[in-house]
Amino acid sequence: QVQLVESGGGLVQPGGSLRLSCAASGSIASFRAMGWYRQAPGEQRELVATITTGGSTNYAYSVKGRFTISRDNAKNTVYLQMNSLKPEDTAVYYCYAWVYNSDFWGQGTQVTVSS
Repeated sequence: QVQLVESGGGLVQPGGSLRLSCAASGSIASFRAMGWYRQAPGEQRELVATITTGGSTNYAYSVKGRFTISRDNAKNTVYLQMNSLKPEDTAVYYCYAWVYNSDFWGQGTQVTVSS
């Protein structure tokens, strides 16, 4: 069983930064991929960033150049560094893991970008 726990969300002003963490209860080095998704009220869940076992990364166009996904295999933790935050980044951010043929999701952490 894979459990994912996000942390690091909060309230930040436009232009500010936050760093989200996702701690996994397994060896993330063996996961096929991990990523971050977000969902705003009344909106569908959307992909923010992903990272594969080989280290390849992908980003949503809306966050490219502002967000960076990374991982620390020794700590079994994936990070999302969010810079130059905009109000439209406000959402619940979910950690995702693809393990073999199964998908796993964290509980989510709220990010609010507002003055």
